[in-house]
Amino acid sequence: MDKKPITVLFVCIHNSARSQMAEAFVNASGRDDVRAESAGLEAGRLNPLVVESMKEIGIDISGNRTKTVGDMLAHGGKYDYVVTVCDGASAERCPVFPGGGFRLHWDFPDPSALRGEKNEVLAGIRAVRDRIRAAAETWLAGLG
Repeated sequence: MDKKPITVLFVCIHNSARSQMAEAFVNASGRDDVRAESAGLEAGRLNPLVVESMKEIGIDISGNRTKTVGDMLAHGGKYDYVVTVCDGASAERCPVFPGGGFRLHWDFPDPSALRGEKNEVLAGIRAVRDRIRAAAETWLAGLG
């Protein structure tokens, strides 16, 4: 009998960057026993520089669509873990998912708030991406 995979929902404001990256890292980990999804409080648009930064490390999220917490609830989403990935400054807007699950919070800066030339913004996104990858790897290792 196959064991049901551990499910995790990564949630942020627009599902355009941080939650998409976290979902991608967990799903690209090679673990069959964990399945990740992501959603936002509001509908957003996938950040093209986030897509570019993920492609740099061999993960293509260009075909992903943004989803809302309401979408996940409407589809009967139930998760073992719900991880918010908002920054401290946005914590009061960071969505809560009412569908259950053990709640965790990972504090990451919002890539959409980065300003400057494209190469400067991309460098900032890479730093956030690498922190999210490290958090996902640590969390997965803790699952056993």
